[in-house]
Amino acid sequence: MSFTDLKKTRKAALERLSGAASKIKEGKKSYGDDRFWKPSIDKSGNGYAVIRFLPAGEGNDYPWVRYWDHGFQGPTGRWYIEKSLTSLGKDDPVSEMNSKMWNSGNENDKDTVRKRKRRLHYVSNILVVSDSGNPENEGKVFLYQYGVKIFDKINEAMQPEFEDETPINPFDFWEGANFKLKIRKVEGYRNYDRSEFDSPSEVSKDDAKLEKIYNTLYDLNEFIDPKSYKTYAELKTKLVQVLGDEGKQLTTAEQTELDDEEEIPYEFNAPVKDDPEVKDDPGDESVDDAMSYFEKIANEE
Repeated sequence: MSFTDLKKTRKAALERLSGAASKIKEGKKSYGDDRFWKPSIDKSGNGYAVIRFLPAGEGNDYPWVRYWDHGFQGPTGRWYIEKSLTSLGKDDPVSEMNSKMWNSGNENDKDTVRKRKRRLHYVSNILVVSDSGNPENEGKVFLYQYGVKIFDKINEAMQPEFEDETPINPFDFWEGANFKLKIRKVEGYRNYDRSEFDSPSEVSKDDAKLEKIYNTLYDLNEFIDPKSYKTYAELKTKLVQVLGDEGKQLTTAEQTELDDEEEIPYEFNAPVKDDPEVKDDPGDESVDDAMSYFEKIANEE
């Protein structure tokens, strides 16, 4: 840039630099995965958008995948943010430590477990129908990560509770339905209770357009590919680094004791209900019901 151009563009430069500085101050990251769509939230914590869940792409068994992860800060000040090997049906060092602490008989240990409990995520392909906060997203295919509340609404649409309600496949191009995502901030948390499916409708009457959308679907298998997970040893090393002295390696005696423990309510069985801030883990029941629905459709075709 010449000196003359520098002088001419100084006002625009100020705006550009101010915007960049604001993003840094707000902690916005430029290295996020732009394949994922996130709803716009206003200052009060509310948000609204209309999306369409899309069918399973080629090579995907279902139009969603699910996985668990852990995210917490240790006494060292470092963070542990890693996918849990329990997603693959394998032992995970955080789950093992949480199980041991839950059975220690110490209430403080239980409080720690609640803070370090695993988190359940679902991922699906979606078409953004309406997004007033970011209208440039409309008409595009994205990945969308969501939780149990929204998955339950999907399952309820496929298997309604009452006889006067007609089941629908929300992921179907032709007989599915748009999903009106309504977000409210309730007691400091995002609440999706008022979100709902619209009446069934076609995504488009143009099969060429639908095929184009289908061909742009992202492969969901990467989120459950063992190659995308760290090994048990790698996770254990990271856990020790985050927890410091607290994360010392389990001795053989402690490991034997852990293996002999009775069923633990934390990871796989009854949810922890004595703390209102602990979100219940519904286990596998709702997921299995939803999978049964798709198997039924396949058998009828």
